[in-house]
Amino acid sequence: MTHFLTWAIAAATIAGILFRPREWPEAIWACAGALLLILCRLIPVSDAAAAVLKGTDVYLFLTGMMLLADLARREGVFDWLASLAVHASRGSRARLFFLIYAVGVLVTVFLSNDATAVVLTPAVFAAVRRARAEAQPYLFACALIANAASFVLPISNPANLVVYGRNLPALLPWLREFALPSLLSIAATYLLLRLFFRAPLRGSLDPDTSPVNLSPAGRRAVLGVAFTGAILITASGLGLDLGLPTCLAAIFSVIVATRGSAVAAWRIAREVSWSVLPLVAGLFVLVAALNLAGASQAVGETLRYYGSLPEWAGMLASSFGVAALSNVMNNLPSGLLVGSALQTQNLAPPLRSAVLIGVDLGPNLSVTGSLATVLWLIALRREGHKVGGFTFLKCGLAAMPPALLLATLALLV
Repeated sequence: MTHFLTWAIAAATIAGILFRPREWPEAIWACAGALLLILCRLIPVSDAAAAVLKGTDVYLFLTGMMLLADLARREGVFDWLASLAVHASRGSRARLFFLIYAVGVLVTVFLSNDATAVVLTPAVFAAVRRARAEAQPYLFACALIANAASFVLPISNPANLVVYGRNLPALLPWLREFALPSLLSIAATYLLLRLFFRAPLRGSLDPDTSPVNLSPAGRRAVLGVAFTGAILITASGLGLDLGLPTCLAAIFSVIVATRGSAVAAWRIAREVSWSVLPLVAGLFVLVAALNLAGASQAVGETLRYYGSLPEWAGMLASSFGVAALSNVMNNLPSGLLVGSALQTQNLAPPLRSAVLIGVDLGPNLSVTGSLATVLWLIALRREGHKVGGFTFLKCGLAAMPPALLLATLALLV
């Protein structure tokens, strides 16, 4: 009975996070679910506190990335990038699609997929609207590349830190494992999106849009992004935890970009979506309670069974199985759940890599798949633009399964 109650509270919490009844923030539902689990004595207070503390590296990483992304947004870096893409398209809708997709790749790789969803998407929407182009293809490019490019580097997706935890591979081993799968994921997603939106991408658009000029503060923000990227690549190469270096580098970049102005720095900090941190903390507690109810054991047994299959079959079962789980319960809690199971299982490295690809790329199927996609929807609602779940599903069915298949099989090369 207690296990059933744990699963019921977890299901209600995840539903609240995804569908936001009464339009309450996602963090409220996550924290309410965690508190209810504690009050119902389904998880001891000590275990809940340990679960929250377990996410320290993730909180620091998210804090740094949010500060950096908001600095770049405030100083017009994303508007500048989007306007450059429009200007360089020379009136071609198809060329603009390629350029925006390429910008999305860069932002996702070096600033994480959440930055692409939250701050690049509104800039792209404003730029294509000024160019009098149909927005849908370009907005979907932002949404899907946010997941398709999110395993190029360890820093490209917070889920990477969640899945591997303290066992996150250093940069060179990571690149050896994921370089080819990432390349195929990015290329396949682009080609499939290009095919899906072939009709609206025909023809020309308004070629008269001039690029936005980047201010001196904007140029300093770009240097800050580059500096943070260099710090993170160095930390990853040395096999260090990424949270603290990310946070410190971002704070330093904000100080430099604002020239030490406390008022400007406060404005940047004030506009950061700090509610993401209690949201993630609540999910850590939720997953800890599910593990006490046997979830980690069930996932571990399933993965162990996949490991007994022929290598190619086990990898495909792992990536597509985790992708399905992510689309049912979102990839952040599913990543936490799978990460907990992986810590207790002695699985072959290719199988672990297939699991990560399923967590990162699999959510491209539906709007409920990843936190980045949920944030993408929220960003679009603020612009007065709505995308239905069925519309996203049609696009996701066309783009995700072939890309996931290719990326998973590339691990065998």
